[in-house]
Amino acid sequence: MTRTGTSLRRLLAATLAALATAAAGLVATATPAAAATTPGIDVSHYQGAINWTSVRNAGIQFAFIKATEGTSYKDPRFNTNYVAAYNAGVIRGAYHFARPNISSGAVQANYLASNGGAWSADSRTLPAALDLEANPYAGGYCYGKTTSGMRAWVQDFLNTYRSRTGRYAVIYTTTSWWNQCTGNWTAPWANHPLWIARWSSTVGTLPAGAPFWSFWQYTDRGSVPGISGAVDRNYWNGDRSRLIALANNT
Repeated sequence: MTRTGTSLRRLLAATLAALATAAAGLVATATPAAAATTPGIDVSHYQGAINWTSVRNAGIQFAFIKATEGTSYKDPRFNTNYVAAYNAGVIRGAYHFARPNISSGAVQANYLASNGGAWSADSRTLPAALDLEANPYAGGYCYGKTTSGMRAWVQDFLNTYRSRTGRYAVIYTTTSWWNQCTGNWTAPWANHPLWIARWSSTVGTLPAGAPFWSFWQYTDRGSVPGISGAVDRNYWNGDRSRLIALANNT
């Protein structure tokens, strides 16, 4: 979900997906045929100014909004987007782009929780998401970490976020990144909702041990009234009442 320069994340993700799937299934521009019924988006400052009332009137019911990255970056449009989405009736959640090679997981979880990733039971605030994906910067695909080192980093983040907020963070990832960089780690899926990224008409194979997906990012080239240009489109695997239940931890 992060974008650097000419969207290195999209380029990296597209290249990796092409190795595992047919090129025709790389990017979906149409609605997946077997999708769940609750539509959403994820955004950052790259979408520019957003008319959240138009977004909600178009049927979008939830949004993950970039809050932080690493240990010092806060998205410049986060505060505006987070409040405006809430006021428009969109169920919103913050997300943090992980940089496992620059600090401990605990440091980054605390940075997120202190800069927009906190939680309250107000029917419109989701637990924050940890964005784990191919490294778009220098340092290697898995941020220079061994699988055991990556597991320890992720667990440190998750434990700290739960200590700060009382919630299990959502985990955003691709199957290929997760299986390679964590060594097919299965433990987090007992409690942490999976947000799977796969730009296709089907969700495909899930990360090792994941029994089901909670959120699915199925394209990075969606179109939504109120947003100028392309936007990531997502589904929640259930109806709005179940999404509100996740928001309220009930």
